[in-house]
Formats: sequence, C-alpha cells, structure tokens
Amino acid sequence: MATEYRDRRHREERKHRLNREIMVPEVRLSGVDNEPLGVVSINDALRMAGELDVDLVEIAATAAPPVCRLMDYGKFKYQEQKKAAEAKAKQTVIEIKEIKFRPGTDEGDYNIKMRNVKRFLAEGDKCKITLRFRGREITHQDLGMALLNRIRDELGDLILVEQFPKLEGRQMIMMIAPGRKKPAAAKTVVAEGASV
Repeated sequence: MATEYRDRRHREERKHRLNREIMVPEVRLSGVDNEPLGVVSINDALRMAGELDVDLVEIAATAAPPVCRLMDYGKFKYQEQKKAAEAKAKQTVIEIKEIKFRPGTDEGDYNIKMRNVKRFLAEGDKCKITLRFRGREITHQDLGMALLNRIRDELGDLILVEQFPKLEGRQMIMMIAPGRKKPAAAKTVVAEGASV
C-alpha cells in the first residue's frame, strides 16, 4: 500500500502517453526513422514496439486515429531537455539600467555617468535616464530638458529613443535603447570605393 502511494506521488508528469497507457483500438503509426507505417491496431503496434525494443509513444492524441511513433522515449525526452536548455542559453535578458542626473550635475559627474550609459548600451541593456528636481529646481524645467537633449545628442547614433523626455511628478524621464547596428559589409564597400 505504501509503495502505491509513493509511486503515485513520484510519478512524473508526462506530455505523452506510452505503451499500455494508450487506450484506443487503432493508431496511425510512424516507424523508428519517422517513416509512415499506416493505420494499425493497438495490439500490432505494441507487438512491433516489443520486437524493436522501443516504446510506443502517442504524439498527437487529438487526431483520429491518434498518431503514435515507435521510439526510445528516454532518448527522446533527453533530446527535448537538451533543446530546451540550448534555447534558454540563447536567450538574452535585457535589463533596464537607471542613471540619475540632477539639473546641476557637475561636468565630472556627468562624464562618469555618460561613460556608464555607454557601457550599459554596449552590453545591450536599455537605460532609463532620470532627471530629479529638488525644491524650487522644478521651476527650471528648461534646464532639465536641455540636459536630456544634450545626453541624446551626445549619444547620437548609438541609441534609439524609446520614450522622449517627459515630466512625471518631480522628475523627468527618458528611455533609451541600443541603436540598430549598421551592417559591416556596407562600410567596407564604402571604404573600398573611397580608396579607388
């Protein structure tokens, strides 16, 4: 009794039904190399699977009759996990980095913050440029807009402005993303044409 409970609790959740779990009178069968074998009875399909020492796996349960394939299910599952891991590794996570400025940001601080913005953009991250006003600085919004325009002009072709500067409460926000890279082949053609 305890083993039944344990087995039920540890049974893996599968997307596909295997062998004796398939409860239909006949199936459309594909061979080990995915070659079509036609519509056969479930008993014939199970016998073929036993002779070839592979599993009978239900691929499309909603089809009439259901589509099944002869395959090594353990190997199939391993390959699916491997594909999923490769797809996950290829994904790039784009983070949004926030850089805070003030209307009176000194030139040295400005240069350091701009260096960080360029580094974040080179790494492929988006940047949220926040300009915070304190006290009566809010009356000089034109200074804040000039600073954000200076940042945008200095970065030039490196960026794509996703959200133009807008005032939200006591801060002005601008969202920028890395710009589209121009193809290197076009640059070499221009360089060759210039040297001729």
